[in-house]
Amino acid sequence: MLAKRIIPCLDMKDGKVVKGIKFKNLRDVGYPPDLAKEYEGQGADEVTFLDISASVEGRKTMLNIVTETAERLTVPLCVGGGISSVDDMRKALNAGADKVSINSAAVMNPDMITECAENFGRQCVVVAIDVKKKDNGWTVVTHGGTKDTGLDALEWAQRAQDLGAGEILLTSMDADGVKTGYDIPATAAIADAVSIPVIASGGCGNVEHIYEVFTQTNAAAALAASIFHFKEYTVGDVKQYLKDRGVVVR
Repeated sequence: MLAKRIIPCLDMKDGKVVKGIKFKNLRDVGYPPDLAKEYEGQGADEVTFLDISASVEGRKTMLNIVTETAERLTVPLCVGGGISSVDDMRKALNAGADKVSINSAAVMNPDMITECAENFGRQCVVVAIDVKKKDNGWTVVTHGGTKDTGLDALEWAQRAQDLGAGEILLTSMDADGVKTGYDIPATAAIADAVSIPVIASGGCGNVEHIYEVFTQTNAAAALAASIFHFKEYTVGDVKQYLKDRGVVVR
């Protein structure tokens, strides 16, 4: 069994790390490079850095903060937000990112997934999929959850894999920020529909939620923000809890 990864997520707006509920009512919780380094010290397997203002307002990821963060980390850094072209991805990788997450742009131009994979290797390409419950399944939403694409989430995940995605970062917009647990049915369905790793995101409120997503789905990694930002748990606390219950972690 592959070791499960724990990934603190830094949602960034205007150069600071913020946390809100369903991408609204944002609170400032700190400076990205400082937090990223702190989480690495606690045992984070990776750090994900999302400029949540970028897609909505059409701004580009703040590359200077990416560089400063990357210079201080030895674990992989995944960067997303405002990545709308192969050139944007190149700039993020050149700034120090190890992986780049694309979301709205991939939906609008699916061929971009293939172009990025061919240019940089599929291990660099993370397709972020934001989903909401709809009828008997899940629909893909973009632009911070404000736009329903009409795409079926499972079909889109499979297509992203076929086009060259190396990983899927799955965020349930129904669960995001409300701390009642990951969306187990959505995560299970999508992790079973693809063979590439799926990172579960949205809804983590305690260590039990991370245990649940690892034991009830085939998610390869769990992403969390507020439990770390608000000092409720360290990454080390989470890993010890999982180890004590037989979950393989690094």
